[in-house]
Amino acid sequence: MASTPTEHPTTTATLPSRQKAIPYSFANGQRTQLSSILPPLVFGTATFNHQYNDDPFAMDTTGLVTSALTHGIRAFDTSPYYGPSEELLGNALATPFVRETFPRNSYMILTKVGRIRGSEFDYSKEWVRQSVTRSLERLHTEYLDLVYCHDVEFVSPAEVLEAVRELRRIRDEEGTIRYIGISGYPLDVLGDMAEMILRETGEPLNAVQSYANFTLQNQTLAGPRGIQRLRNAGVDVVPNASILGMGLLRRQGVPCGALGDWHPAPSTLRAVVRDASDFCDSYGERLEVIAIRFALETWISAGALCGSKGDPASGVPWKHESNDDVGGTKLGVSVIGVSRAPELEKTMLVWRSILDGLEGGEETAVQAGRWNRAWEWSRNRRQAVQILAEGIQEMLGDGFGFAWASPDPGYVNQRKTTPKIADENEGSLLTPAASPEAKPVESGAEVAEEKSLPLR
Repeated sequence: MASTPTEHPTTTATLPSRQKAIPYSFANGQRTQLSSILPPLVFGTATFNHQYNDDPFAMDTTGLVTSALTHGIRAFDTSPYYGPSEELLGNALATPFVRETFPRNSYMILTKVGRIRGSEFDYSKEWVRQSVTRSLERLHTEYLDLVYCHDVEFVSPAEVLEAVRELRRIRDEEGTIRYIGISGYPLDVLGDMAEMILRETGEPLNAVQSYANFTLQNQTLAGPRGIQRLRNAGVDVVPNASILGMGLLRRQGVPCGALGDWHPAPSTLRAVVRDASDFCDSYGERLEVIAIRFALETWISAGALCGSKGDPASGVPWKHESNDDVGGTKLGVSVIGVSRAPELEKTMLVWRSILDGLEGGEETAVQAGRWNRAWEWSRNRRQAVQILAEGIQEMLGDGFGFAWASPDPGYVNQRKTTPKIADENEGSLLTPAASPEAKPVESGAEVAEEKSLPLR
């Protein structure tokens, strides 16, 4: 008799074994392609920050990182600009259990350089080296898998070129960096920078991370101005971050933390998003639930052109799954962000269901001992989400595809000329590297409601 799916997958009774290494190699000047090893689900740690949580040091960040690893996540995204994020992530990865069970070569660390504070950037060679050295220390590691130049639209092309060249010098001379990319918001700027770097250096970028450009509200990243242009510039992988549009696509609206209302979305767009949330409520759904599944599931195929064949997180504790188990093709790479264990568990259940719906998902589910109709359930859920997504996009009207200015008109880089080994936490603005669905709730009633979200 077939078993039915359970809400929370159970762990194995046996003790975990030492996890296998990601198959990276560098020999005779040839490096493993990033797109063959980067996992398609990346754990973003921008939530380990004062902008998302009043006291990130009081969070169970070690528990979150450990749980992410046990669920199969093998890549973590951070930045010096994210307050104490690098330190908290580094400390979590340095615990005896993690070090013994998950050797450094079994997961990837992605960080950034260049952004100091909300209005201060330094892409100079000196600061790039200083920032990389500090990240290595904070993260307790001898190497960084991928380093991005952070939010390149705020500086000149010449500054970006200087920083990329310096990162490559560090890569080639010291070996403490493996892959190099850029991140930012305006797609035209990202395309310009990627083309310029290829033209000026003869070497393409390994990765370009875009945020809030493939969501329920804006899918420009999937079009010719986005992933196709980046691919033409030789970019290997294009991760999609901020799948809730920096918190715009939530029932409770944009997050307002200690910095107040920082979100760039205009009032007209916020109003139609509220209407869309009410629309979802009328069908027994929540806007953020639909938005998360839509973005993760759709980007798997829409982002495959610059995707990866790295092993996906299985979503089941201590259950390893290879790319071959889910069809053997490239999957679009997404960055998620959470602050609490229940959020991570829900996200992994959604991710597991999405994987069940891929080519070969039916056979994989049976082999793994899951419900023999998980593939069918996943496909039906995909259709239901797509129907609601189309309804939401109709309601957005002119707000569908809207992109806010970045930087704001009149922006001036307040770069200081003095050395700044600096506390980058001071004065930083909310960064968009992870999805703000993880903003902490403030009362027991809200916690109860959060835990009752449909797990889909």
